[in-house]
Amino acid sequence: MKIMILDKPYVSTFLKKTLEEIEVSVLKNESISEFALSDRISVSEETTLIKKLNEDDNNLIYCNSENSIDWIMENLNFLDLPEKIKIFKDKVRFRELLKEIYPDFFYQEIKFEDLDRVNIAEIRKPFILKPSVGFFSMGVFKLNNTDEWSKALDQLKQDVKQFKRDFPIEVVNPDKFIIEEYIEGEEFAIDAYYNNEGKPVILNILKHLFSSDEDVSDRVYITSKEIMERYYQVFLGFLDKMGSLISLKNFPIHIELKVDAQQRVIPIEVNPMRFAGWCTTDIAYYAYGINVYEYYFAQKKPNWDDILKNMNEEIYSIVIADIPKDVDVSKIEIDYQLLSSHFKNPLEVRRIDYHKHPVFAFIFAETDPNNWGEIDSILRSNLKEFIR
Repeated sequence: MKIMILDKPYVSTFLKKTLEEIEVSVLKNESISEFALSDRISVSEETTLIKKLNEDDNNLIYCNSENSIDWIMENLNFLDLPEKIKIFKDKVRFRELLKEIYPDFFYQEIKFEDLDRVNIAEIRKPFILKPSVGFFSMGVFKLNNTDEWSKALDQLKQDVKQFKRDFPIEVVNPDKFIIEEYIEGEEFAIDAYYNNEGKPVILNILKHLFSSDEDVSDRVYITSKEIMERYYQVFLGFLDKMGSLISLKNFPIHIELKVDAQQRVIPIEVNPMRFAGWCTTDIAYYAYGINVYEYYFAQKKPNWDDILKNMNEEIYSIVIADIPKDVDVSKIEIDYQLLSSHFKNPLEVRRIDYHKHPVFAFIFAETDPNNWGEIDSILRSNLKEFIR
């Protein structure tokens, strides 16, 4: 049984067109009425899909949003999915899973109400503070010294109010946090799935760029021929090892990890049942001609040798245009034309309702390596030049 669960906050036009072309049943829920789906897309009632899932031993399920995890937890307990999702969504359980591979990695779970009583003088710095269950770099802080702790807690207390208002507890749980050692190295994100034989299939590799050592934002991700050639085998080996620890099959993931100076792969977190959020996974089609949804449901594996040998050295980027915290969204307009013109070759500018969400656009762009400045400048910008 092949099932797509669509949910807020966003469904791309690319995903909707894909659903018109492949044989996948879309769950009928409260959200899909907002997405203007074509009549060509097969929509099925909840009871019908649950019955079919219960009868099939080779189910393929994909969620475009973290919000859909709640439905899986409530309705699919007859499958092993809920338990595996819990392990990945809870960062403490995830670290426990990986103890066999990383026995010396430091982490500690702390309740939100106990954060004020933490003696951080005893914690090796720098370290990361983040929700045990989280999403989109929300509530994530890198702490370099004792003086930064109180400032981070003040900001976190404000953030927690927003989390409780805007997200279900399955997406961001502001009641529990994890303190863990900071991993030095370059950060990457991978869209992949485990096939029906339990083998990992990589569909894209994204390098996460930061403007400074203190930056923990999600502003820019890039992919390229050079990135794929350099890291494909390294990451495939790690995914194979991780999958064997928990016997993953028919399981899509978006995993974030780091590669340190010794070329060791150290995972940060795994987002289960989906690829890159807000349908930014569509960048794989622009860069490599890979429709990740089609590849997953058809259990296809990219022929990376053929794909890469025909590519040039262009860089493909995802830019997440976030609203600065000090901007009153009720009093602004966005100059989308100026935003698009920032790039010599913009591939797509997705406008987002910034009155409802903390971003106003997602931009896909193709950049010649000689024109790297257009990526670097928007990485370091506060984006107010695009706000009127």
